Amino acid sequence: MPRSRIVSGGILLTILVSFIVGCSNPSASLQKLSSTPGMIQGPLHTSHGQLIDATGRVVHLTGVNWFGFETGTFAPHGLQVRNWRDMLAQIAHAGFNTIRLPYSNQLFDSTSVPEGIDYKLNPDLVGLKGVSLMDKFIQGAGQLGLKIILDQHRPNAQAQSNLWYTDHLPESRWIGDWTMLAKRYQGNSTVIGADLHNEPHGQATWGDGNLATDWRLAAERAGNAILAVNPDWLILVEGIEAYQGDYYWWGGNLEGAAKYPVRLSHPDKLVYSAHDYGPEVWQQTWFQAKDFPYNLPALWKKHWAYLQQQGQTPVLLGEFGGQSVGLNPEGIWMRALVEFLKVNGINYTYWSWNPDSGDTGGLLKPDWKTLDSAKMDILSAYQWPLPGDFHPPGS
Repeated sequence: MPRSRIVSGGILLTILVSFIVGCSNPSASLQKLSSTPGMIQGPLHTSHGQLIDATGRVVHLTGVNWFGFETGTFAPHGLQVRNWRDMLAQIAHAGFNTIRLPYSNQLFDSTSVPEGIDYKLNPDLVGLKGVSLMDKFIQGAGQLGLKIILDQHRPNAQAQSNLWYTDHLPESRWIGDWTMLAKRYQGNSTVIGADLHNEPHGQATWGDGNLATDWRLAAERAGNAILAVNPDWLILVEGIEAYQGDYYWWGGNLEGAAKYPVRLSHPDKLVYSAHDYGPEVWQQTWFQAKDFPYNLPALWKKHWAYLQQQGQTPVLLGEFGGQSVGLNPEGIWMRALVEFLKVNGINYTYWSWNPDSGDTGGLLKPDWKTLDSAKMDILSAYQWPLPGDFHPPGS
């Protein structure tokens, strides 16, 4: 989460007028969920700004973040209240196809023991920790047809880092953990990609050639190391905070990719990723502009959406979310953003599934069981495949 931090006017008014209370969740059985032809098949690659699956279809990732592996619990949150398989099933039933799964490198230390798990509710997790516990969740997600994006969210369980390395986590360990995971999940069709580092910011630069701060060069080093051992994975590269004096959200500024694109050994595995938040997270100047919210589409295009709009490279909006989604500025922002994502076919993972995100809350209410129907109303307008929109090849 950050700590600083083309929709026409007619379409936007339609969004506001069409706000419907209540949500409709798919009621398909788990068996149908895992076998439906609408599920994403096999490794993904990119072409002209689109994601393509193994059958040759254009697909869209519309998912959620379920955090916890990156925290001191060293396990996805909520397991003191729920069974982990029930939670995965609810994510699938709610219509999502992807989970962005944050982790910290500390998770893989032998001393990192999971906490916050009720083992009476989750007896099959007894004795599992670290990457073995991650294996279990990935296996369960795959049985439901869900895809996983692994996200190196933090070097340790305490805090995010500006850069991809710290005094205690050298670049060699950062890349080494990534190649370990890439080898471990090679051939596993559930894990589709690596989000290399969460929210580069502060002194992070793009394209200036400084080996200590140039995030673009670091992403190339890590991405190519991953692809050398697992060429099936997508490599997701987030933006930075500031480019040539233009400050944006942490990880949200991809302006530099126009002049200095990330160069991978497998160019068709590159996906850019950005984060974007509303006024409840931080009152950025653009939320106070006289032409808000009509100024937003140009802002999104400038900082990250242009890459996909121009057919260059797919974009995943890896984080966005908010506490309130009424007809207040936060709700207006979120409806406009989801409509923008839908119109442009941009992929997303919503922050967050968890209700315990201090800045944004989650799709689940504090009981960890009940879906927030107002938030789901907004997101269900753009989930892939949309009802009636999927047609098997040759149909």
